[in-house]
Amino acid sequence: MSTPFYVSPQQAMADRAEYARKGIARGRSLVVLQYADGIVFVGENPSRALHKFSEIYDRIGFAAAGKYNEYENLRIGGVRYADLRGYTYDRDDVTARGLANVYAQTLGTIFSSAAEKPYEVELVVAEVGAGPDGDQIYRLPHDGSIVDEHGSVAVGGNAEQISTFLDQRHRDGMSLAEALKLAVQALSREANGNEREIPAERLEVAVLDRTRPQQRKFKRIVGRQLTRLLDADGAGATPTDAPSDTEEPEGGSTAAAGTDTPAKKGTDTPAKKGTDTPAKGTDAPEKDADGPTEGTGEAPKE
Repeated sequence: MSTPFYVSPQQAMADRAEYARKGIARGRSLVVLQYADGIVFVGENPSRALHKFSEIYDRIGFAAAGKYNEYENLRIGGVRYADLRGYTYDRDDVTARGLANVYAQTLGTIFSSAAEKPYEVELVVAEVGAGPDGDQIYRLPHDGSIVDEHGSVAVGGNAEQISTFLDQRHRDGMSLAEALKLAVQALSREANGNEREIPAERLEVAVLDRTRPQQRKFKRIVGRQLTRLLDADGAGATPTDAPSDTEEPEGGSTAAAGTDTPAKKGTDTPAKKGTDTPAKGTDAPEKDADGPTEGTGEAPKE
């Protein structure tokens, strides 16, 4: 019986960390940014059913990069923890810091265990507060450590380059449109320095909006609202909810048609002469405009 090779604990941990990092690097990056009214999650995701972002509780959002089946198990576990704690104690007792601690224990236990491979995931747990000072963003790498982030954070394959780009350009008090455009610009940058275009249909965007009247602050931004924010002029654009999607058809060609049609009827009908039908429907306007001189019947002569 041959003796197995000895591997030091330091080397074993380094190998497991390298394995996890390579798995995370194969996934698409995502960014989480603070803006004036909350926190926005932006990532490239061509799938409409397999989400990178989701709601955990009233004010808490979840983002993940890496293997979908692994971070989906973590997401479900976080939802169960939050529901149980909120039901047992109080809804205010469910916080992003408490959830991050639970995730850190789980990831740390799996990473240090020799019985199974480490999870190839990197998580972000965010909580929106009553004001910008109350916002909390925590990044959890594969080894279970917790990093308290401020302003912006990027995870995934090209996270270091994206984080550098965001740190140089992100500022406090940005509007939703400005933060969204900055996130798309950061995600569009490739490792070789080139930029590529990411269409709106390949983006997954969600927000924790503190201005929402509902208790649940998480909301996905899709469709025409997402396109409108990407095409906005920056500071002049204000985030809008679903009712804004119907402003264009209601205030566009329909209103114009409602004003043009009566004008045509009011001007065309009196101009026709020798017809009896328009004269019956518009007696008063014809008498006022034309008078007895243009009448051809007996009534105008009297």
